[in-house]
Parts: sequence; C-alpha cells; structure tokens
Amino acid sequence: MDAPVSSVVFPQKGAYVATSGTKFCALNWEDRSTVVLAQVDQDKKNNPFNDRKVDPAGRYFAGTMAEETASAVLEQHQGALYSLFPDHHVKKYFDQVDISNGLDWSLDHKIFYYIHSLSYSVDAFDYYLQTGQISKRRSVYKLEKDEHIPDGMCTDAEGKLWVACYNRGRVIPLDPVTGKRLQTVKLPVEKTTSCCFGGKDYSEMYVTCVP
Repeated sequence: MDAPVSSVVFPQKGAYVATSGTKFCALNWEDRSTVVLAQVDQDKKNNPFNDRKVDPAGRYFAGTMAEETASAVLEQHQGALYSLFPDHHVKKYFDQVDISNGLDWSLDHKIFYYIHSLSYSVDAFDYYLQTGQISKRRSVYKLEKDEHIPDGMCTDAEGKLWVACYNRGRVIPLDPVTGKRLQTVKLPVEKTTSCCFGGKDYSEMYVTCVP
C-alpha cells in the first residue's frame, strides 16, 4: 500500500477491501496482492478516507477529509462522502465536508445517520436500501460545547446512537427520535475516536482512542 490504511472490510474468506489514501483497494491475504478498485478526489492527493461502514447490500460507504496539521485543524470544505458499490462503481453523495466521520443505519435500514464533525451535528437522511440513495437531510442532535467534537458512531439493538466525543474522553448515547442525550459514559482517556458493540450477545462496547 502506498498510503496509510484507514479501514478494512471482509467481503469473503481470504479477501479484504480497504481504504488507503484516496483509494478503494482489494487485498488478497494469501499472495499479498493489491488491486485498486477505484480512486476518488484525484485532484486532492492529501485528502484521505476517514470513517467508513458497509450497508446490508454490500455498499462500502466512506468519507474523505483534508490531512490535519493539528488536532481538528485542517483545510476546510475539502472532503466528501462516497460509496463503493459491489460492481466497483463509486457514487459521490455530497462534498464541502470538513471531517467526514461516523455513520450507521437505523435497524430497519430506512434511515442513514452521518456525522460531519466540525458542524457538531448528527444528521439523518432517508435511505433507500435497494438503490443506495439518500435524501431529506436533517439534524437529529446538535452537540453541546462540553461534548466537543463528534467522531465515530454506532447503533445499538434498540436503535439508539452511540457517539464517541473526540478530546472529551466520553461516549454519549442519543435517541434519534427525540433528539435527546440519554447519558454520558466517561472513559479514562482523552481522545475517544469510535465505538462498536461486540462480545457475547453484543452486550459489550469496544471504544477506540488515539494517544
């Protein structure tokens, strides 16, 4: 790989698809080969992919951002949100993004949730699983100053959203229907970056952070 890897998914045994720099790449673990499936933002070489997630139809959603010169300090409006479809064509949904970050879907996959970090907002779109289209953007939660920058996000078994707050060492669960924060889970770290559920019965939360 000629750039840092920002995410990896596993479509089938022995095969991987990763985002590296501005590229979607197929990786073969057996022979260590790499094939570039698609490249985005080709006019912006310092515009790597950031957060990503795959929908039930196999579309690989990932957003870009300019490289940071310090924490959350970067050239603004350089990023965009894309998805790589199973046939390897890429769809661009929108641009003018500062830091493209957490994303997930409602339990019925009819709503797509998205975080544009420097807008301090968790947004929702109507989602059409059959086509991968999104529409009707709206904010479901605006972060308060003490919550700081929203980063990665996941959905729990009740349809609530859990958002990692960068530079605040906490994860906050949100109700996207009422637009309310349900509680604050503080952690003994500062830079929490993302979260997901795992373990037996998906009853454990795993939280990532950076130094």
